[in-house]
Order: sequence, then structure tokens, then C-alpha cells
Amino acid sequence: MNPNQVVTGVYSAASTPLTESGDPDLGLFTRHCRRLLDEGCHGVALLGTTGEANSFSQGERRTVLESALAADISPDRLMPGTGLAAIPDTVALTRHALSVGVTRVVMLPPFYYKGVSDEGLFAAYSQIIEKIADNRLRIILYHIPQVSGIPLSIPLISRLAKAFPEIVVGIKDSAGELANMQAILAELPNFSVLAGADPLLLPLLKAGGAGCITATSNLVADSLRVVFDHVADPAKLAEVEAAQARINAYRTLSNSYVQIPTIKGMIALKTGEDAWFRTRAPLISLNASERAELTTKFTALN
Repeated sequence: MNPNQVVTGVYSAASTPLTESGDPDLGLFTRHCRRLLDEGCHGVALLGTTGEANSFSQGERRTVLESALAADISPDRLMPGTGLAAIPDTVALTRHALSVGVTRVVMLPPFYYKGVSDEGLFAAYSQIIEKIADNRLRIILYHIPQVSGIPLSIPLISRLAKAFPEIVVGIKDSAGELANMQAILAELPNFSVLAGADPLLLPLLKAGGAGCITATSNLVADSLRVVFDHVADPAKLAEVEAAQARINAYRTLSNSYVQIPTIKGMIALKTGEDAWFRTRAPLISLNASERAELTTKFTALN
């Protein structure tokens, strides 16, 4: 592990449970956050893609973050997503996080207009940082082009990191390409490169990466922590490889159907809390047949 990397560890891309009326279930959510930390996560990256954040209003997102803090979860263990399509909204949501003591955020680029230039993206991030004007802020860029439609190029990442070295400190790379993450590390060795795909945690750590922010950590945080803690210990090689194999098996199962409803279904099966099956439209919960198949596969996996 590189001691100069600002953000390191296993972070859960936490799912967000819903009530019958479709609102965030704050009690269930905060219990889930506690469970994630107890099972080995260094922190919770709430309100991201897996957390269905872009289906929630700004007010709902503020309330979810505040609920975690009200449950006595330390601000330095929370890393909310604050990137929205409009710069003023990103500024407002990020300022809210800072106002309640949360200084680390995961930030999508403005994502509505496609095919925008690196110059435009640099201007957007620069304006956000300059409008917030708070030296406490630490931004993890969010590269998930298969969903956002907006790739973050290595020249752009490097330019932002060099222009704002104390603020733009890392990236969550969810594109699933190890070579891209290795190239970022080659360009910026002290940058916190975090895998967004669970199977890449082990090879990324071996390449000098900082850790992960992943969906499967909702289910196997303990195994992810084994990999993170013991990757450099030859005596633990078999244990680390077994943990990574378990992680990969859960990840494969989570991709059997639409991933986010499936992750929530797996949490429901793990906890016995059926509320986890609920999703907010346009995502649709697993149907009865899918639930039955998932239950069989999940039981066999365990």
C-alpha cells in the first residue's frame, strides 16, 4: 500500500432499502451501514449507482446521509455520491456533505450531454471546486462510462489531480479494465485508484492500487477485507485466493439478472429482510421466478 494515497481500504457501494411507499427506509439503511462496518468495511460509499442515487431527489439524498450520521457513524467513514447533471446541484449537494462534517465524496461528471470534450469536463470540475471553495474537500472521481456515458480520460484525470492536488485525490474506476487502472497508477502513483469491480481488487492491489468501492461488499465485506489486509503476506496466499474466489462467485451470481435488484435480493436472502427486494422505478424488483431461482443459487453458494 502506498502511504501517500489519501483514501485506501474496502468501501461498500451501499444499497438503499425502500419502504412500502417507496421512500428510503432510514432505519434499515443505518442498520445495514452498521453491519457493513462490523463485517470489515473501512467505510460506506453511499448514494452511488448501486444505491440508486440518481433516482432520489436532493432532499432524499441529504436525509439518507444525515440518517447515517444520526446513527453515530463517523463522518470520516462515509463517502457519498454528490455528482449530478447540473453544476449548481453538485455544488449544493457537496456543500451539504461538508456542512455535516463529511469531507470525502464520490463525484460523477455532469452526465447528460454526451461526447463532451476533456476541456469541457475540466471546466465543469474546476467550476465545482472553485464554487465550493473549501480546502477540506476530497474528491474521488467516478469513472463509469457504461452507465454515465462520460468516460474520464487519463489526461483529464492527470490534469485535475495536478491542478487540485489536495482536493482531487482519487478515482473509482468501474469500467472493469485493469489496464486502465494500471495506467492511471503509472501516471499518478500517489493517486487513490479504487476498483469498482470486485474481481479486480486483488490484481489492482498487487499493482499498487488503493482498494475498492464495490457492490458485492454489501454481501462479502469480510472476504474483501481478507484480500485487502493480507495481499502482501506470502503466508496468507491461499487464504487470500480463497477469499477472492468467494468474492468472484458472489459477483457472478449478482450478474445473473439485472444487477442492482439482484444485489438487493441477495441482501434480503442474507438478512431475512424482504424489504430489500424493493427498488425504485425505473428499476424493477425481481419477479417471483427470478426470486425462486436466486434463492436456490444463493443457498447453494453459501
